[in-house]
Amino acid sequence: MSALPLRHLRPSSRATAFQVPGKAVFVGERRRERTTLHLIRYDCNRLDDQEDADLEQCRPGSCRGGVTWVNVSGVHDVALIEAIGDAFGLHPMTREDIANTSQRPKWEEFPSYGFAALKMLEIDGAATDVRIEHVSLILGSDWVLSFLEDDGDVFASVRARIRGSSGRVRTLGADYLAYCLLDAVVDHYFLAVEWIGERIETFDDAVLNNPARVRVEEVHRFKRELLALRRAVWPMREVVGAIGKGEAAVIRSETTVFWRDLYDHTVQVIDMVETSRDTVTSLHDTYLSSLSNRMNEVMKTLTIISTIFIPLTFIAGVYGMNFKHMPELDWRYGYAAVWMAMVTLTVLLVLWFRRRTWL
Repeated sequence: MSALPLRHLRPSSRATAFQVPGKAVFVGERRRERTTLHLIRYDCNRLDDQEDADLEQCRPGSCRGGVTWVNVSGVHDVALIEAIGDAFGLHPMTREDIANTSQRPKWEEFPSYGFAALKMLEIDGAATDVRIEHVSLILGSDWVLSFLEDDGDVFASVRARIRGSSGRVRTLGADYLAYCLLDAVVDHYFLAVEWIGERIETFDDAVLNNPARVRVEEVHRFKRELLALRRAVWPMREVVGAIGKGEAAVIRSETTVFWRDLYDHTVQVIDMVETSRDTVTSLHDTYLSSLSNRMNEVMKTLTIISTIFIPLTFIAGVYGMNFKHMPELDWRYGYAAVWMAMVTLTVLLVLWFRRRTWL
């Protein structure tokens, strides 16, 4: 793949048009054949980790104490989403937003939980493209639900911290776990933006070194990629800001400082995206300017050569007319004199051009 899947960020209204509000309808590209549930339930002293759990094991009342995290891979199974919604008491509009992968990032507060829709960025294994995936995150009093389109591994660092009992994640509540998940998403924003920034710098060097070998289509490709990134990153600031400033019962005051720090990171990512966009905007002008300068150099060289050969051509043309009465044709030293005059004229022209810094 050579470009970001922009279609994944465009609102897809055909599947949801004229549908009853609150009815879950899958919108998007099916990323996997089977939907799986990954259950992690933990507290300070115990850990229950099941990679392929069933819904009965994941119900919030199946085990008391600790934090329950259920990661759902695959949102095309609408029946399973409805069943999870029934088990955790999710509002019908929340279920609809989970299945709609074109949903714009947002944060909504409900009486018993908070719902966040966002976009996840991940560089593919071959480092040739950035995948954009829809993510839904639901935070309850002691449980967290995350819905992914695929087996995205952006949460691998959070799982490792939970399994290794490192940091605060095993001692704090579900809201801190939600912060860790969002922080992992923002960290991948940094990786994606830096990766694209490095490609832009490489392209910029190529434009300056040899613009003739550069394709101007690359500039438009960078513009499309950064536009897709901007659509994914900009609303994230609103999401994190709303969580930090909101009064949701599921967000404790102890974690407010972490949400403020995450907001600063989000703003930093946005600044990086805007800087890259400004760089790409100037790339086209740089390309045209470099190409024009190169063309001017070529034209200058051709002009100098033409200027040198014009008088030489004139002399050769005069003595090549072969008229009968031309005194120089019968002169013994005429041929040598013409060559002497042509060489002298060439040297004088070259010296004059160098004095005027044209050569």
